[in-house]
Amino acid sequence: MSLPLIGEKIPEFKAVTTKGVLRFPDDFKGKWVVLFSHPADFTPVCTTEFVAFQKRYDEFKKVNTELVGLSIDQVFSHIKWVEWIKEKLGIEIKFPVIADDRGRIAEMLGMIHPAKGTNTVRAVFVIDPDGILRTILYYPQELGRNMDEILRIVKGLQIVDENGVALPANWPNNELVNDEVIVPPASTTEDAEKRLKEYDCFDWWFCHKKIR
Repeated sequence: MSLPLIGEKIPEFKAVTTKGVLRFPDDFKGKWVVLFSHPADFTPVCTTEFVAFQKRYDEFKKVNTELVGLSIDQVFSHIKWVEWIKEKLGIEIKFPVIADDRGRIAEMLGMIHPAKGTNTVRAVFVIDPDGILRTILYYPQELGRNMDEILRIVKGLQIVDENGVALPANWPNNELVNDEVIVPPASTTEDAEKRLKEYDCFDWWFCHKKIR
């Protein structure tokens, strides 16, 4: 079975979650989704990640994005773990967590890497409102994710789609163009000459502009 790639439709599946049965991606039509896997419930790094995701949940929702977690634990374990997080840490996990106890979804999405064990690695899939996979990230079990980077990815892709531009490294704090965006390359000699007058450019192939 081939794994889904960037630019392709995310596979459809039905799953049991802490918020009830979920039909993916149909239940999220019109919304962006960050689907992420974690190695196991009741583990320190995963606990810090869930707290970090929840603390940014409102920020994700502001940009029309839902969070969905997943691991190969059973739903009973998920429920007990999120109860523990609320009781001990004072954080209520409000997004659904998929119970993929047979590993069917994890295998379908390439979340299990045999050389790293039988549990899921820290995979992240950013999916757009049309169900298209836009970003894939994989982290090893021993390295916690940076949720601000994941939020940056969603915001950045939305700007790319709305404006037909590209984004520089470390956007919005790039070392060359600050928070400006990259204008798509010229396709004709006439366009190459014209853009030097329309935008700020290092050269005709490297022009940038401010998003108003």
